[in-house]
Amino acid sequence: MRKKRVLLLSEGFGTGHTQAAYALAVGLRQLSPKIQTRVIELGTFLNPIIGPLILSAYRKTVSHQPKLVGKLYRSQYHKSLNRMTQFALHRLFYNHVSAVVRQLKPDSIVCTHPFPNAVVSRLKRLGLDVPLYTLITDYDAHATWTNPEVNTYLVSTPAVRNKLIARGVPESSIAVTGIPVHPNFWHPHDRAEILSQFKLKDMPTVLIMGGGWGLLYGDNHVEYMASQADKVQIIVCMGNNEKSREKLLADPRFRHPNIHVLGYTKEVSKLMDVSDLLVTKPGGMTCTEGMAKGIPMLFYEPIPGQEEENADYFVKHGFGELMTSTETVDRWLRLIQEPYAADQHRDTLLALRNAEYHPAKCSEAVLALMQ
Repeated sequence: MRKKRVLLLSEGFGTGHTQAAYALAVGLRQLSPKIQTRVIELGTFLNPIIGPLILSAYRKTVSHQPKLVGKLYRSQYHKSLNRMTQFALHRLFYNHVSAVVRQLKPDSIVCTHPFPNAVVSRLKRLGLDVPLYTLITDYDAHATWTNPEVNTYLVSTPAVRNKLIARGVPESSIAVTGIPVHPNFWHPHDRAEILSQFKLKDMPTVLIMGGGWGLLYGDNHVEYMASQADKVQIIVCMGNNEKSREKLLADPRFRHPNIHVLGYTKEVSKLMDVSDLLVTKPGGMTCTEGMAKGIPMLFYEPIPGQEEENADYFVKHGFGELMTSTETVDRWLRLIQEPYAADQHRDTLLALRNAEYHPAKCSEAVLALMQ
């Protein structure tokens, strides 16, 4: 019997969209041997020269002009991509999507970014007869995600569902599934093996995530944490930003034996298991991974727009706090150095997680939709 094929389409504007696509793909395959998946970052796949240039320009804008990004997010918040914009996207960057779909013959398409979502919606208006599922990868519902051709929206929380309903999306077309995380985050790993693998000490540990782009060098609070390395172990993950990683390695403040500066790693789930505090930008994917592991989070410099909405959700629900001062940092460093208090707090977060989130739920929901 032919395996059912799921085509997952993303874009590289930030790493979370594609991480969510891969997480869902692996989750589907783990839950069912009858599923075949393919993940494509559509713009780069179709435009291998122009695509990376556009992504590089976006990355520079996020790094140097985050307020501009926030302004654009807010100005377009209630505006879906109109048909003229969808047509322009299709002609300029996605002209061969229909050929890709014909070649791969998917039984279902999942989009984890608004651009491929808009393009596939246009193809459905033109006659494509394939179910389209849209996975919103933040804790907000920007109007650019919405298209009447979407069969089902997969959303993070009831609040996001309600925002879609307010935009005119039928409630029957929305499933509250949570954002999927890779199955590596579904269960804990062996602590002793992880400590040995990464040459870590068995002591209170802070995991600092710079996001996939490693956007944290020069943050005063991160530098202040480095000054506390006699008391706590610090793991810094710089993602794909090798230039910033080299700057950190050259900085005397980050050369303490209790500080470990890493580049890109696929082992974040293990690092979270041996860490007592996660310091991160509030990207939807990283926050969801932290919630799945029940690790308390401190958020720094949210990009205006969706990251502010993400931070707001996790702060309100008790999973994290904004890092606004060194006093905030000191309070959390004191807590993780008290084993009983730290364990008690993590147990509380795991209970909250169990009440609000199940790591496999999104994969299970897509499987059910495909029956």
